[in-house]
Amino acid sequence: MPYNTSAIPPSEEVTGHSALPLSRVKKIIRLDDDVNGCSNNAAFLVTIAAEMFVQYLAEQGLKMTYGDRKQRKTMQYKDLATAVARVENLEFLADVIPPTVPYKQVRERKNNKTVKDAEAGQLTLNGQRILPIGSSNGRKKGSGGGDTTTVASGRERGANGNKDDEIEMS
Repeated sequence: MPYNTSAIPPSEEVTGHSALPLSRVKKIIRLDDDVNGCSNNAAFLVTIAAEMFVQYLAEQGLKMTYGDRKQRKTMQYKDLATAVARVENLEFLADVIPPTVPYKQVRERKNNKTVKDAEAGQLTLNGQRILPIGSSNGRKKGSGGGDTTTVASGRERGANGNKDDEIEMS
């Protein structure tokens, strides 16, 4: 038996009921610390507004499916992400519904970032850059190879990290 894939049109007449459960919306409203109380009428209006917003978002996503070369009957995440990117009224959702990025691009970005981080060295908690041992002036002159770390400010700290052990680099 074939599935019914036709959309259910929204009712034109006002029935006084919403598709979203009013009790759940009231619970969500109560979770907000700034709201002390909410009347039933206000909660109903919030429910209707949320329903209208979801309907608008779905309509904009559906318009994006029509824009594809290949006509589809199902809406996908990429359609909603495209709608958020193109429709000015939905720009505030850019953080919530970001555009999709192929895995190949994510992997390339990660590899590029890893290479740059390895070349640059590490940062300390106070924002100074630590150069890897063996890079320009990475060891104390005349020392037998003790544990030292070169800080980008041109100073070297001893193994225990005390400022007393700092040596000015030239």
